[in-house]
Amino acid sequence: MKPIIPNEIQEYLDQHANKEVYIHLETTTGAYNAHQNENSMTVVAFIRNAKFRYSLAKITGFGPFRVGLKMEEGWTYAEGLTDFTVDEQNRLILAGHHPDGKLAIALQISTVPFPS
Repeated sequence: MKPIIPNEIQEYLDQHANKEVYIHLETTTGAYNAHQNENSMTVVAFIRNAKFRYSLAKITGFGPFRVGLKMEEGWTYAEGLTDFTVDEQNRLILAGHHPDGKLAIALQISTVPFPS
């Protein structure tokens, strides 16, 4: 992965607008958080292979970044994104890492389902 280059992300998002895509969205404070601070609550959200179509997508911010996807009935967004890659299957993999490298959020977009 490399630091986010907004123009590259926006180009990918625009190319996939109005097409059927699969989304993986995950956030986590992680078990390590509760491990380091017993008063801290672990918070996790996970959705995989949600199939939808967005009509508009934007990347905003100056880093960490936010990506928003406008669907017919609302928005999906991920905030705190720091790094990205487009893999050999043309899947956009976005992640938000803490300064110590731990994953806080992931947003992935693909034209085919992700492995279950």
